[in-house]
Amino acid sequence: MSLCIALLGGSFDPVHIGHVALAELFADLLQPDQLRIVPAGRPWQKSKLEASDADRVAMLECAFRGAPFPVTIDLQEVERKGATYTIDTLRKVRGELGPEASIVFLMGADQLQKLDTWREWQALFGIANIGVAARPGYELAADKLPANVTRELAPRLASPAEVRASPAGRVCLAHTLAVDISATAVRDAIRHGDSANDLVAPVVLDYIQQHHLYKS
Repeated sequence: MSLCIALLGGSFDPVHIGHVALAELFADLLQPDQLRIVPAGRPWQKSKLEASDADRVAMLECAFRGAPFPVTIDLQEVERKGATYTIDTLRKVRGELGPEASIVFLMGADQLQKLDTWREWQALFGIANIGVAARPGYELAADKLPANVTRELAPRLASPAEVRASPAGRVCLAHTLAVDISATAVRDAIRHGDSANDLVAPVVLDYIQQHHLYKS
C-alpha cells in the first residue's frame, strides 16, 4: 500500500479543540501514515495574525503532543517569504513524496464554501485529495456550496478507503464533526476574561496564559 499523508493547514491563532477534532476525525477515517500540521505564514485572505509564528508553533506542539497518530509540524509556510498559498504548499509536498503517494488536504466546510476564491483552486485536485468535515452552521449539501465547486466535487466523491488509495483527485466528505469553535471566539473569550476551558486544550490555555497572549 502506498504512503498516505494528510495535511491540515490553518492560522492556528490559536489552535483549538475544533482543529484537534478535525485531525482526529480524519486520522480515524483515513489511517494516514502521517498527519502534517501546516501553520500559515502570511495567509493572503486573513488580516494580521496576533500570535507570533513561534508561539503558534509552540501551541501546536502542546495540542498534539501525545496524539495517538504520527504528527509532524511542517514549517514551510512559516518560512516562506510573502503570501502563502495552499497550491504552493501542496506542490512542494508532491515534489517531495513523488507521484504515487496519497496526499489528502483537510479542511472544514467553511473553507469548502469559499474554495473558489483560492488561488488555482481547480488545480488542487490534480495534486491532492481533499477531506472535508461539516461543522454546525456550515453544511456540505450541494445547494450550500458555490455551483462551480459543486460541479468540481460531484464526480470526485469517494469513500475514505478510496481516497487513501488514490494519489489525488478524490474528495471525502465527513458529516460527523459536531464541533463549532473559531479562533476568533477563543481570542475574544480570553480578551474579555471569559472561560476558554471548553475551547482549547488545557496545555494550550496554560501556554496562552503564561505568555500573556491575546490580552490586548
